[in-house]
Amino acid sequence: MNARLEAQFAFLLEADKLRRVERQNLIVDCSRCENSAEHSWHLALYALVLAPFAAPEVDVFRSIRMLLLHDLVEIDAGDHPITSEVDWDAVAKAELAAAKRLFGLLPPDQGAEFLSLWREFEASESPDAQFAKRVDHCQPIFQTLYGATPLDWHVDVVRHNLFGGRAAALEQHLPEAFHHALALLGEDTGYDCSRLTARLPFLNEADKLKLVSRASKLGDGSRHENSAEHSWHIMLYAWVLAEHSPSTVSTDRVLQMLLLHDLVEIDAGDAPIHGVTDPAALAALAVREEEAADRLFGMLPSDQGAPMRAVWEEFEAAETADAVYAKSIDRVQPVLLNLLNGGGSWLDYNVSLPQLDTRVGGKVNRGAPEVWTYVRAQIEPWFRKAGRL
Repeated sequence: MNARLEAQFAFLLEADKLRRVERQNLIVDCSRCENSAEHSWHLALYALVLAPFAAPEVDVFRSIRMLLLHDLVEIDAGDHPITSEVDWDAVAKAELAAAKRLFGLLPPDQGAEFLSLWREFEASESPDAQFAKRVDHCQPIFQTLYGATPLDWHVDVVRHNLFGGRAAALEQHLPEAFHHALALLGEDTGYDCSRLTARLPFLNEADKLKLVSRASKLGDGSRHENSAEHSWHIMLYAWVLAEHSPSTVSTDRVLQMLLLHDLVEIDAGDAPIHGVTDPAALAALAVREEEAADRLFGMLPSDQGAPMRAVWEEFEAAETADAVYAKSIDRVQPVLLNLLNGGGSWLDYNVSLPQLDTRVGGKVNRGAPEVWTYVRAQIEPWFRKAGRL
């Protein structure tokens, strides 16, 4: 079992490097470029929100899984904007080599599963892959066109992409997106895009999660992680480590919880587990998060917003098997990052191993005891050396 967990964590820690891959697109407030990890999270949210636009045969959560892993190859091969003049055959070969290396870090059965899903996405032939591709085409377009101060040449890229580029397929497969993009470019065709425009304000507002800084740092210690890329990483954690959860757990439902769980931080901010321990402060935070949930999920049509809010509430209550496992994964990921970067928030908040056992270990043990047994054995030497036992 340890060898299997060792392989799974080797993959998950390597995946952390996707946060260092910068994309051409700016985030909605146009303050910086987005990275490929937070982009992958936003795509997963797009897929969930745009599920009503998927064909009946599409398994939206399979599409979401594709979007979670589709850009991992950029860790080795880099990002290649559609405007780049490159040898695309060479890029395809580099990406395949990257996929084989990265997914080869996993146990063989999981590695084969991930590689097969990545290949399916790239081939774009199955209904699930085609829906995922449409989502991947939509998000950069609307992120640009709804940007606070988009660059003129970025808008030109969108226009060229819609007419003859990869996004041209939206006209047939997701016409509301195609025609609404044209309207934003000043070429309103009169097409009824109301089903889409009822959902875009929520998706644009969700972009602000990329601006919420957390106490945890990236594995290389170069900066603090943000809540959007954190959400992507723990979704990957939940998927990879699902076999260590109770058999009653629905991995897809857990992925939905983790996709949505931190959105309230857009209004309420992040509360570090080792930094906010006063009961009164925690109670006040809970009120702010409830108000944030009201506002954010209220931006969606009620038949979508209400069920998503219910999923968020279930996660917060941590009473069902799905929520207990989701909470355990939310706690375990920062532990591994801290170990990787030399202590991170343990140093910032003067954390001892008994404190970590209480604040983190208890929750992880509830949902994934085998995982905590393994992780604790990895971190104990650090606390012993630091004299924090």
